[in-house]
Amino acid sequence: MMSEHRIADQAGGTYGSSEAAAGWQRSGVARAQILASLTDRMLDLAGVDIGHRVLDVAAGTGEQTLLAAQRVGPTGAILATDIAARMLALAEEAAARAGLRNVETRVLDARDLNLEPESFDAAIARLALMLVPERARVMAGIHQALKPGKKFAALVIGTADECPLIALPMGIAGRHAGAPQAPFRDPGLFALGDPVVLGAVYHDAGFRDVTVEAAPVQRRLPSLAVAMQNVRDLLPEIPQLLMHATETERAAAWAEIEDALRQYDNVDEFVAPQTYLIGVGTK
Repeated sequence: MMSEHRIADQAGGTYGSSEAAAGWQRSGVARAQILASLTDRMLDLAGVDIGHRVLDVAAGTGEQTLLAAQRVGPTGAILATDIAARMLALAEEAAARAGLRNVETRVLDARDLNLEPESFDAAIARLALMLVPERARVMAGIHQALKPGKKFAALVIGTADECPLIALPMGIAGRHAGAPQAPFRDPGLFALGDPVVLGAVYHDAGFRDVTVEAAPVQRRLPSLAVAMQNVRDLLPEIPQLLMHATETERAAAWAEIEDALRQYDNVDEFVAPQTYLIGVGTK
């Protein structure tokens, strides 16, 4: 059986490659459109406010980092951590372009935060908590870093059934790779899609006043072609699954993915349902 450390290394490699970082950056506008209100809600639930010191776990390219930095203002500070150095480099560049001097980035494995206890006024994690192995260890590190009475809010993806734009491509790629269940394991994109499961992660870590909100949305894109590019940019797991396939096999997988998503391509735009969850708990 593959160890959790090996899974973490693969996750870091999947999202930490230059190709993944570039794809994530290319999809920034589309991602911001769908996630803007959800990110605001996550920051609201975490209680991010002026002057706060905020921990952003597995921050990626840092769109939510910048929004948090704007909220806390020059008297506040954001520490953005991630295992993928290339992703954090993009976040640091974006903060510099925005003139935000209150953002610090630090390459850290979420399982080994080792931060000063009770030193943060809020913690957030956007589209990351479901991907980390040894999640209890991650949650313990976040809990320890928070001041008493402060909150951790996380935005995660719903169940596979609720997210066809992600689940269909992942399932097809997994089947072509000879590992049909691989995209649906824990850790994985859908691992915390059940509100009960997400709530339990918080409770088990000692958080109180735990709530989980469901946020169903419509993923709207101009066309099926744009949706396909979005899948390529946002799901580096697919090339990872197909890395041992031949060119012909990869082409067949992508053709099947396009055909499966065609059902959401309407006359004027591509529209697919998607559900997110936002969990929050208080130390």
